[in-house]
Amino acid sequence: MDTPFEKLRLAGDKIVYVRAVEVADLPRELREQAEGLTRIYAVHRGNGDRLALVADKTLAFALARQHDLAPVSVH
Repeated sequence: MDTPFEKLRLAGDKIVYVRAVEVADLPRELREQAEGLTRIYAVHRGNGDRLALVADKTLAFALARQHDLAPVSVH
């Protein structure tokens, strides 16, 4: 399929990646803030910079969209 999809090209640096993170894998100071959660979600830029850690996937996507970013799920 050779049809260009302009919106994807224009998204460029607005794409962010959402992935699950095990709280046990985080530094102690972040584990203490997780308040009993075992899994949280990270929002990252394409270069790996972490933008946010949030309690659930829905919140991660909502947060990204509120900042005019285009979230995609990473497994």
